[in-house]
Amino acid sequence: MNADSPPEAPSWFDAALAEKPEHRDTTVDGGKIHLRCWGETDRPGLVLVHGGSAHSGWWDHIAPLLAPQRRVVAVDLSGHGDSAARDAYDITLWAREVVAAADAGGIAGPFHVAGHSMGGWVTAQTGAEFGDRLTGLTIIDSPLNDHPPEERTARPVRVHPDRETILGRFRTLPPQDVLLPYVRRHIAEESVRPVEGGWTWKFDPTITVPHTPLRGILPRIGCPTSFLRAEHGLVPPDMAQQIRSLLRPHSMLVDLPDAGHHPMLDRPLALVTALRTILAAAGD
Repeated sequence: MNADSPPEAPSWFDAALAEKPEHRDTTVDGGKIHLRCWGETDRPGLVLVHGGSAHSGWWDHIAPLLAPQRRVVAVDLSGHGDSAARDAYDITLWAREVVAAADAGGIAGPFHVAGHSMGGWVTAQTGAEFGDRLTGLTIIDSPLNDHPPEERTARPVRVHPDRETILGRFRTLPPQDVLLPYVRRHIAEESVRPVEGGWTWKFDPTITVPHTPLRGILPRIGCPTSFLRAEHGLVPPDMAQQIRSLLRPHSMLVDLPDAGHHPMLDRPLALVTALRTILAAAGD
């Protein structure tokens, strides 16, 4: 893809991006937490949690398609997007940031949380710690036993000479075969910031988090928990059956056909349909 020639996008994508989010900030443990909001505040609440090295803008084309029925808030976890970096990170702190984002985003009552990959791990922890605040959870292609796939060894900040160079370097972790070019371009543009000497990514490259496997968190969750498995993602069928056995009764295990680990980048409308179905079935 030629980075300076934005790809033509379908009309549904342009219409979604035209629904500009409201940007807000709140503070958790002295650090700024940024969030994006869509929909009316008197509707049922939904908080969207990005994966590692990502940010709330990954939901810019997803959230508007969910907002007609609910108040949608997408959070930048600390160390990501436009939220503050910290000296140290932990999953319980991130769970507290999810709840704080719901409050700051105008969600008045119990709400649903949906998280992707590392964000699914955070979503599960939110359910374990704050289940009384929630109506349900949706975890999107988070492996059961392993570390979140985006987790990396801490490394120094890398600066690229200009904006187009860094946009051309955008990659997913893990890599996947299909990335819709118009989605990729938008997310890449929202992922960078200028610094002295050029451009860099918004996430904190020094992040490391003590790891509790998802297997150890799921049994602590008291609210209904659904799982979206990407067909070409990180959860093979045998692991999906293990996950099913750990979910509460009346939860859902849903396969996203022909989707990679990052379904918002290759099968966004299938992801929206699955989320709508889960929320409707739960009465959220």
